[in-house]
Amino acid sequence: MKKISNLLLVAVFAGAITLGTYKLFFENTNYTVITQEPKANTFQTNYTPTSPKGAGINELDFTTAAEITVNAVVHVKNVTLGSGPTNIMEFFYGSKSSQTPQIGTGSGVIISPDGYIVTNNHVISKANKLQVTLNNNKIYDAELVGTDPNSDIALLKIDAKKQLPYLAFGDSDNVKIGEWVLAVGNPFNLTSTVTAGIVSAKARALGQIDQSFIQTDAAVNPGNSGGALVNTNGDLVGINTAITSQTGSYVGYSFAVPSNIAKKVVEDIMEYGNVLKGIIGITSPPMNSPYAIENGINEIEGVYVDGVEAGSGAEDANIQSGDIIKKVDNIDVRKFSDLIGYISTKRPKDEVELTLIRSNETLIVPVTLKERQALFIAEMGIKVKNLTEEDKKQFKTETGVKIIEVPELYRGYGLKGKILLSVGEDKINNIQEAKTLFGRISRYGKTSITMLNKKGERERLIFQ
Repeated sequence: MKKISNLLLVAVFAGAITLGTYKLFFENTNYTVITQEPKANTFQTNYTPTSPKGAGINELDFTTAAEITVNAVVHVKNVTLGSGPTNIMEFFYGSKSSQTPQIGTGSGVIISPDGYIVTNNHVISKANKLQVTLNNNKIYDAELVGTDPNSDIALLKIDAKKQLPYLAFGDSDNVKIGEWVLAVGNPFNLTSTVTAGIVSAKARALGQIDQSFIQTDAAVNPGNSGGALVNTNGDLVGINTAITSQTGSYVGYSFAVPSNIAKKVVEDIMEYGNVLKGIIGITSPPMNSPYAIENGINEIEGVYVDGVEAGSGAEDANIQSGDIIKKVDNIDVRKFSDLIGYISTKRPKDEVELTLIRSNETLIVPVTLKERQALFIAEMGIKVKNLTEEDKKQFKTETGVKIIEVPELYRGYGLKGKILLSVGEDKINNIQEAKTLFGRISRYGKTSITMLNKKGERERLIFQ
C-alpha cells in the first residue's frame, strides 16, 4: 500500500512538472498592464474639414497680383552733382572744386496710363536729372511735377507716347492686420522683385515724423523705396518707404505710406501745385514721456488732449484740455498716429466728427479743419509757424515765419523765438515757402539764413 502511495505521488509530481513546462514554453499568454488612472486624457478637436491644398499660404495665389504689379513698377535713377573734396584754395579764395555725379536709385509706381509716377521724395531729392526704366527695359527722362517732404511723396511724369500699365489706388483704411500683401520694387538694382508678407501693424509712428505708416514683414531692401505695396487683388495700398535696421538691410520690418495719404498728396500736387494740410489744432504728449507716465496718460486708450491751438478748428468746436478722443468719423482712435493718419487724408475746410470722452460723458463734436499754421522743417530740424498779428506788431515785419522749436544741435545759436526772414536771397512769407526753400538746399553747399530778433536787429548765419 505504501508502495502504491509513493508511485501516485511521483505521478502527480511528474504531471505537475509537465504541465508547468508546457505553460511556460509552449502556450502564448496575453498580458494586460493595468494602471490606476483617475481620469482619462482628453484633447480639444476641431472638426473643420481640412483643405486638400493644405492651410494658410498654400491656399493663396499671389501670381495674379504679381503679374498686375510688376509692369506698373519702375526703376528710378537720379543723378546729383556734388562738389568734390574741399581744398585749401577753395577755403581761402572760394574757388570751386570739380563736381562729381552722385547716382541714387529707387522705385516708382505708374498711377495713370499717361505716365504719372509716384515715388518717395527721398528717392529724387536734390536730383539734377531723373530717369525711369520700365519693366520692358525702356528708359525715359522724367520730369518732377511736385513733392511733399513731410509725407515723403513725390510725383514724376514721363512722356511714353503710348498707354502704360498702371495701378489703381486701393483704400488703405480697409487694410487689416494679418492681411497678405506683396512688396514690389527694385532692391539692389534687381528689377521686378516681388516679396510677400503680412500687414504687421497700422498707423505706426516713426520717431519724430508727423506721419503714420503701414508696417509689414514683406522683405524690403535699399532700392525698394518708392515701390508698390499691394494686396492680393493687386490694389495699391501703400508706397514702400522705410525699413528699421542697424545694418541698412532688411531685418524683419518695413514701412509704407498708406495709399489714402499718397493719393491725397498726389491730387493736391496736380490740382494746387502744393499739398494742402488740414489740422484739428490739438497737442498731445508722447505716451512714453515722463509727463504722460506721471499723470497716467500713457495708460489711456485714445488721444489725450493736452492743449488746443489758438484760432484752430478745435478751439472753434470747444475741444478742451483733458478730453480723450476715441473716434474720428468711423475710424477708431487708440493712439495719436491713428488720428494723424486719418487727418492726413483731409484738406482745410473739410469737416470731421470727433467722438470724445469728457468727464465720463461721451460727446460727438463736429470739427472743421483749418490750414496748418506750423510746420517741421526736416532739413534743419526746426519747427516754424506763420506770424500772428501780434508777432508782426512786436517784430515790426509783415514777412517771415517764427522759429518755435530748435534741435539740440542748434540750441547754442539762439534761434528759438526769432523771425526767419529768408533762405539765401529768397524771402519767406509763410511756412509753405519756408518748406519749399529749405527743400531746395543742396546737401553739398553752404546755406545762409537771415533772421530778425526782438530788438529789430537782423542776424545772418551760414551753415555748411
